[in-house]
Amino acid sequence: LPEGVTVRSFDPLYESAEDFAAVYETIAAEVVRLGNRPEGVIYGVPGHPLVGEASVQRILALAQEAGLPVRIVEGLSFIEPTLTALGIDGLEGLQVVDGIELAARHHPPLNPDLPALVGQVYSRALAADVKLTLMNQYPDEHPIALVHAAGTQDEAVVRLRLYELDRQEVAHLTTLYVPPLPGVTSFEGLQETVAHLRSPDGCPWDRQQTHESLQAGLLEEAYEAAAAIDEGDMKALQEELGDLLLEILLQTQIATEEGDFRMVDVIAAIDAKLKHRHPHVWGGAEVRDAGEVLTRWERLKREEKEERTSLLDGVPRALPALLQAHLYGDRAAHVGFDWEGPDQVAQKVREEMAELEAASTPEAVEAEMGDLLFAVANWARHLGVEPESALRKANERFARRFRAMEDLARERGLDLAGMDIDEMEQLWQEVKGNADRER
Repeated sequence: LPEGVTVRSFDPLYESAEDFAAVYETIAAEVVRLGNRPEGVIYGVPGHPLVGEASVQRILALAQEAGLPVRIVEGLSFIEPTLTALGIDGLEGLQVVDGIELAARHHPPLNPDLPALVGQVYSRALAADVKLTLMNQYPDEHPIALVHAAGTQDEAVVRLRLYELDRQEVAHLTTLYVPPLPGVTSFEGLQETVAHLRSPDGCPWDRQQTHESLQAGLLEEAYEAAAAIDEGDMKALQEELGDLLLEILLQTQIATEEGDFRMVDVIAAIDAKLKHRHPHVWGGAEVRDAGEVLTRWERLKREEKEERTSLLDGVPRALPALLQAHLYGDRAAHVGFDWEGPDQVAQKVREEMAELEAASTPEAVEAEMGDLLFAVANWARHLGVEPESALRKANERFARRFRAMEDLARERGLDLAGMDIDEMEQLWQEVKGNADRER
């Protein structure tokens, strides 16, 4: 530095400003003002000016607007000495994120198959927020490391578990290291697996598949996931969601190969849709309750799909009829075309039963049975019951009890085919009673 230079610190700004953004804006404006002088100005920061220094980015932007030349003198950032302290190679997919930004998120913007450095973990409060964000992806017991004062005589590496992160002393020179999870755990890693299966050196069966040939599998996996939910089997649900995800990835990989769209397009579209349909979260709108959220959701959907002229457009024709009836009734209810409550729907069910009993032709019986089922589906909706799930559970109960009845008959040397209905009913009630006692 030249002799007689005046040194000034911006530290007081950090103590008086409401947030860091305001500090950086004030610093940048002052540096550019001083830079307009003939002698210019030198702005010094610790480490490399372009690593973790938001004020430098604002200075560069304002200087460009003002037409001022800027010279950047490179320094050593926290990254290099941290890599040395850990003994790892930065080219092996290293991710670097700001602890302040990470703490503000609900899910970490990290690929768990790759290592990550989290800079500026300067307080326990911030470390606690970082921990909670990371726990949305990494197990509580995941091994991590805190690197203190890397590259100085006070350097120290503390290895611990993720859940212990906010129980440690941290300071402004603390960096968090998050190692990768074992195996393939990332969305990107699974995409690579699926793309490999579809490649020339992949699997012949996977290469032959089309959107159409995989359609049945997509539906089947969705139903199997629903069955796992009905059974409350979380281990099965984990597996079935993986199978369903595979179907989605295969469909998307085929579309990618055919030039229709990529996974980034799928994700960008659904992310934009979610944010547009939740203006009470990502905008200034206010809602009173979940019902108002649903009403607003349907209105926004109609605005997005201007070519659709009916509220019922968009309910897939391939849905099971019972679920379709539930959704049709729900859509109509959004404009007030609905029964007042469950008692009124129950009366409609009784009316439809009477009309079914009075039907005299096969065509009339079919039509009235359809009307009855539609009314029952909407009765379920008013009672807060998902009819497809309720019927699926009833089917499972019947199948479980019937198999138990078959087993009981075999134990007693009986043949169901040779028994009359009263004898079978007696077995049925016995099985049902056993099941009730076991609950």
